[in-house]
Amino acid sequence: MRKRILAYRRRIDALLAQHPENTDWNRILQDHLRQIAFFQHERLVHLIVTMTFAVLTMLSFGIVLLTQLIQLTVLTAALLVLLIPYIFHYYLLENEVQKMYAQYDEIWENCNIILPVSYTHLRAHETAA
Repeated sequence: MRKRILAYRRRIDALLAQHPENTDWNRILQDHLRQIAFFQHERLVHLIVTMTFAVLTMLSFGIVLLTQLIQLTVLTAALLVLLIPYIFHYYLLENEVQKMYAQYDEIWENCNIILPVSYTHLRAHETAA
């Protein structure tokens, strides 16, 4: 997932930086909204998993402190070892989705560009009608 979200964001950053002509910004906007929805879902799932591991770790730690069971210390350590990567992964997802929101705003601006048209061009349309 890490590679996918980073690659997608870099691809959109490059597209926005190059600003190629004949780009269908409306299609890109719709695709970007689908990607945002996908990554938001992924972020929600990881938030739930991360919070579950955090609660289990804290409960396990509390029980270890109250009961002094050495066997439960191993479980607490295992939960902590699993929790740390989940926190980092959730952090990545959260920050990348926030960056995608900024990209959305920039794409939206490109969709609403009003190109300047010369007076001669407008007169040509008037006389053609």
